[in-house]
Amino acid sequence: MALCLESGYTSLNKKNEELCGDNVESTVAGGYTTLVLADGMGSGVKANILSTLTSKILCTMVAENIDIEECVETIVQSLPACKVRGVAYSTFSVIHMNEEGKGYLFEFDNPQAILVRDCKCRDFERQGMDVLGKTVYKTSLDLRAGDIVVVMSDGVIHAGIGQTLNLGWQRPEVMEFLDNNVKPGMSARAVACLLAGVCNDLYLGQPGDDTTVAAVKVREKLKASLMIGPPVDKSKDDFYISRFLSGEGKKVVCGGTSSQIVARHLHTSVRASFDFPDRDVPPIGFIDGIDLTTEGVLTMRRLLELSEKYVDVHDLTPKTFTKKDGASLLAQLLFEEASDVHFYVGQSINAAHQGLPIDITMKLKLVESLAANLKKMGKNVEIDYD
Repeated sequence: MALCLESGYTSLNKKNEELCGDNVESTVAGGYTTLVLADGMGSGVKANILSTLTSKILCTMVAENIDIEECVETIVQSLPACKVRGVAYSTFSVIHMNEEGKGYLFEFDNPQAILVRDCKCRDFERQGMDVLGKTVYKTSLDLRAGDIVVVMSDGVIHAGIGQTLNLGWQRPEVMEFLDNNVKPGMSARAVACLLAGVCNDLYLGQPGDDTTVAAVKVREKLKASLMIGPPVDKSKDDFYISRFLSGEGKKVVCGGTSSQIVARHLHTSVRASFDFPDRDVPPIGFIDGIDLTTEGVLTMRRLLELSEKYVDVHDLTPKTFTKKDGASLLAQLLFEEASDVHFYVGQSINAAHQGLPIDITMKLKLVESLAANLKKMGKNVEIDYD
């Protein structure tokens, strides 16, 4: 069973602030994912600068396997402490983990990280380390498929203070909320957005503090292959379709002409659905042996819109897709479920589009924009032009 890591985060800016005082930095190197969530002291520009410097320095050093004591010493000596309160410039949580779920978690003054296993929350066992008079907590990670590590800034446990709640939302309530709302198969980004969204509700839409939730999930790999448009050389239709079908994982066909060619190759036919779950998205079809069959350009255009919202770290729209139109079904498969996406893009001119403001360059731009957003989600993306 091949495993991989996925990560995602959602941030809320303190009300009336253009910049977030929290910053998340992540990198993948040498088979390890390193994610740092830093919370700068105060809010606004100063906090943003402090958290950005902290997260970038830590992420770079930890990814290079530099000892955590040296990393923290670098931070302490590089950045100023508050002269008035004498407290740290920035708090942080660091996850450094390989695709098998083995690695370390380091925490300094952020709310304690939470392990979500089988949709239920658990505490990590933490060891305190003294670094230049500061206590940094270290946790050895040995996770399994489906486990999610959730880290957060203190805006999460302050949510609702003096507004909807007297004492804020304490960690036990955070864990209880996740216990009741995390569903099997949810991505790291979906879980982060879920928690940030309820914090925003507790703040009545006006966060009293910068609030950030980040998550890293150990998951099984799932490949998805997507064919859109017929190839230029019609004599090679069977060759291209055989190649498309030979790969493992889920198979998706987009576009009427592509669907007909694939159905013919499989000695079957395309059955149309007459349901319109969304009036702006053409109905899906069905081909035996294909996991999902949709219309082409209009569905892809809606899918691109959904991907823009999905990658926006400030967007609180739920990241799971329950609607049954073609674009939502595609979004659920490509954004939430797949780890690897392979596009097979036919560059033949579609006769059905003659006289319409749809041309081959529009389709290619849609695919390239979508591929760029999938890469931002951490997917491995390949594109073959036929």
